[in-house]
Amino acid sequence: MRCASCLLLVALLAAPSVLSAQNQERERSERVVRRLKFVGNHALDDYTLSSAIATTNSSTFATNPLVRWLGLGEKRYLDELEFRRDVVRLLLLYRQSGYMTAVVDTNVIRTTRDAYITFRIYEGDPVRVARLDVQGVAGILDTAQLRRTLPLQVGDAFNRFLLQASADTIASRLRNSGYPYAEVLRNFDSEAGVLRAEVTLEAIPGAPMRVGEVMIQGLKDVDTGTVRRLLTVHPGDRYRQDALYQSQRDLYSMGVFRYANVILVDSSPPAHSGAAGDAANGASDSTVRVLVQVQEGPQHRLRFGLGYGSVDCLRAQTGWTANDFLGGGRTLDVSARLSKIGGGSPPPTTGFSQLCKPFFSDTLWSVDTLNYTLGATLRQPAFISRAHSASVGVFAERRSEAAIYTRIAVGANADVTINARRQVPVTIGYGYSVGRTDAEPAVYCSVFRLCDSASQVFLRDRRAFGAITITTVRDRVNNPLDPSEGSLVTATFLYASRLVGSDSSYEFNRAEFEVSHYYPIGRRAVFAWRVRGGTILPQKITLSGQRVGYVPPDQRFYGGGPNSVRGYGRNGLGPRVYISDSLSIDNSGPTPDTTFYHVTTAPTGGNSAFVLNAELRFPSPIFAQRMRLGLFVDVGQVWERGDELVAIQGVRVTPGAGVRFTTPLGPVRVDVAYNGYPAESGPLLLQTADSIVQKRSDYAPSSAGKSFWQRLVLQLAVGQAF
Repeated sequence: MRCASCLLLVALLAAPSVLSAQNQERERSERVVRRLKFVGNHALDDYTLSSAIATTNSSTFATNPLVRWLGLGEKRYLDELEFRRDVVRLLLLYRQSGYMTAVVDTNVIRTTRDAYITFRIYEGDPVRVARLDVQGVAGILDTAQLRRTLPLQVGDAFNRFLLQASADTIASRLRNSGYPYAEVLRNFDSEAGVLRAEVTLEAIPGAPMRVGEVMIQGLKDVDTGTVRRLLTVHPGDRYRQDALYQSQRDLYSMGVFRYANVILVDSSPPAHSGAAGDAANGASDSTVRVLVQVQEGPQHRLRFGLGYGSVDCLRAQTGWTANDFLGGGRTLDVSARLSKIGGGSPPPTTGFSQLCKPFFSDTLWSVDTLNYTLGATLRQPAFISRAHSASVGVFAERRSEAAIYTRIAVGANADVTINARRQVPVTIGYGYSVGRTDAEPAVYCSVFRLCDSASQVFLRDRRAFGAITITTVRDRVNNPLDPSEGSLVTATFLYASRLVGSDSSYEFNRAEFEVSHYYPIGRRAVFAWRVRGGTILPQKITLSGQRVGYVPPDQRFYGGGPNSVRGYGRNGLGPRVYISDSLSIDNSGPTPDTTFYHVTTAPTGGNSAFVLNAELRFPSPIFAQRMRLGLFVDVGQVWERGDELVAIQGVRVTPGAGVRFTTPLGPVRVDVAYNGYPAESGPLLLQTADSIVQKRSDYAPSSAGKSFWQRLVLQLAVGQAF
């Protein structure tokens, strides 16, 4: 027994050495792939080829000779068997893509521990489509128009993947035209010797069908009538596959169901289906059954959230949601949000100083700094018809922009969204609130020439604000957080006047328009541009014996910041006023010298704005999966327009570059822009406890002597600029 114990102890002690020896032997037998490249490929790019094989390249830190000695990065080893199979995989991929004479050769440099692999590809000439016939759709679809939309066209390389996609396109068109069991047969005659192929796509539509019985399963608390009102598919309708998908999306959009599925009950035509002619005549056997499967989520939801923002500082929010409130699929949402907790409003600057510093000794904070929003909203998913939705709500808020304004109000709003589930919904809303907007006295004095305290007190008084808002959105982007293709168009018009309940001093029209477009370049690069413009037409009122076109500071346009013209800090572009609380006059010299102390800046905004952004986004040479680079040019300005309707003044152009890091919350962005312009000029006011006096009409801090590096502006943000 004692000897057996000794042998067991020796075996346990020796086991790590054996495992270590095995690992060392594995490292000697398996070589690290230090380079993997393709040479000679033109029809298929490197990304497609690398996705089709099992051999993969090691990460950048493991392949770059400058840094790989650190031992960092993921190492991928060469599997000799899979490497030989990769040649066959590439040949098969090329043959499926129409290159029947392609040849794949390899060149491998093997060292004791490393492998450098090159695939040399001789593509040759492809087999091209000489004829493409579409049969079986005459009288149902426009054959000529259909042929133009197919992925495979005459003259293209005979790609089997595109052939399948073309068949799927035809089948989808037929299923959306009332033929739920349509099939498409693919026939082709390919001659590699003469490099030509003749393709025939033969459609078998089957009998046209109408929707018969619509069955609903899985309901507990939500009534059946509510679900039926939301469905796009109804008994007696001509069958359309898109109607099933739209119904499924509509059910999800209610927020009541955690699962929704709308499908055909029968996967094949019913045995008693009549001929196509009988079905077209409306025979009773030309119907299909549709099944709606749903699973209800919890009736009540409670949510909490904590966060941090560069402007909002520490913030917290909570909410309670009641699904199917009072029946009918309605949703009641009660929410509360606090922001700027413990931190003062940061100045409108750039760089790391733009980050809010909560609870720091140099941060001035008081209860007056706290922003909040309290609200309750009742949403009706199907209003009048299933295509429209509506909501009503009440709110109380306090929101502010640093050194610009503070808005405190309570009110209610109601809106109706027409064609809420279509590509271009239009929302018509009405809002009514009672509150006040505070701004710096110098802002009222410089913009509206109201320097007396009586006029400024009048503008700060609580008053009613009623407005009708019309908003339309055309959203065709492929990703709301980081789009790479498509476009987004938004137009908003606001009308405020006494006719809709607004106070006489709150009468104006405000219009804003924005267009963004995204173009993919290759697989990973994107070129994007955006144009945004707006104008305000105020109704003039009489104050202090003068006519003033007053617009509340919270409704004016402001520019600059990480999502605007990035060469300027947040709200740093456009009109401004400079404020000093003291001055000193030196009379000892031949001419008096006036020095102003503690000069601060307050953006005043404008009634016109224009911004144009252009940006190229592409993968980084290192950490390409997690990091992207961007080159951009921002153009724009905010200005105070006079009586003229159109005027653009002092446009600024700021180029720059940046980096974007991929995170679960979206891209985190660091941008650096160059601003070669002098500081924006504006009136200089001497503000004391008793009076406000304009000392200069065109003052600007000196920017002479700034170096190139001092003119670079750093912007930090989460999400793309547009």
